[in-house]
Amino acid sequence: MIIDFHTHTFPDKIAAAAVASLEQKAHSRAHTEGTQTGLLQAMDSAGIDHAVVLPVATNPLKCASMNNASHALNSLGCLTYFAAIHPDAPDWDAELTRAKQLGFKGVKIHPVYQGVAIDDPRFVRLLARCGELGLIVVMHSGADIGFPGVEMCSPRMLRRALQQAGPVTLVAAHMGGWRDWQEVPEYLLDTGTYLDTAFSLGSITPIDDHYAPEELPLLSGEHFCELVQLFGSNRVVFGTDSPWDDMSQAAARIEALPLTVAEKEDIFSGTARRLLGI
Repeated sequence: MIIDFHTHTFPDKIAAAAVASLEQKAHSRAHTEGTQTGLLQAMDSAGIDHAVVLPVATNPLKCASMNNASHALNSLGCLTYFAAIHPDAPDWDAELTRAKQLGFKGVKIHPVYQGVAIDDPRFVRLLARCGELGLIVVMHSGADIGFPGVEMCSPRMLRRALQQAGPVTLVAAHMGGWRDWQEVPEYLLDTGTYLDTAFSLGSITPIDDHYAPEELPLLSGEHFCELVQLFGSNRVVFGTDSPWDDMSQAAARIEALPLTVAEKEDIFSGTARRLLGI
């Protein structure tokens, strides 16, 4: 069984425009058209059995409507939609409570897109409440490919936030901090934080000549395996960041690594099943 813990979709009517805009910002090619149909087709081609879909609320007033839409889609058995929440939502606490009551397993936050640093008190209170409610938090961690130079959620900043928030089940995406991988063991190893593998192995798929050749590679297989060994495979979940990586290739990269069968089983499904209770 393979569970992809990190995917994205857009409503059909805006998917083409949203993906095109993000491609231009990231100078990187998408691998599906960004719709739910495209995600399901990619899953089928890659042999992925289940996916977690992570909507991002960029408008603090749209959380409830986004979550209503996601709740309606959660009846499709092979997808688990997480709730969207924004730290500036006027009803953030009530919306988190409602998300729990609706049966959401967790929430997605993206400090860069949402314009609030993860160690800001607004996010600290949100993390604390998620911990109280038993909601998993998946957080974009590290740099963002579309916002170079913007630091909102480095491993160091996440550690500060967790120290203030108290116990919470948090998955730091992109192996704990995209392009900040050297910081990950120092700041996150003893926090209980989980890591996802999304958009961390392999290389950027450029759409133009924006990147120098040496900027395209991501984590080396050796460095990736070092992080798995340090954190333990029971704290790592497989993710692709679809549509931003090819699902088949992402799974093949993990399969090709010199990890044990048990470690790969944890990464591909075991850790995710324990988190999701499936």
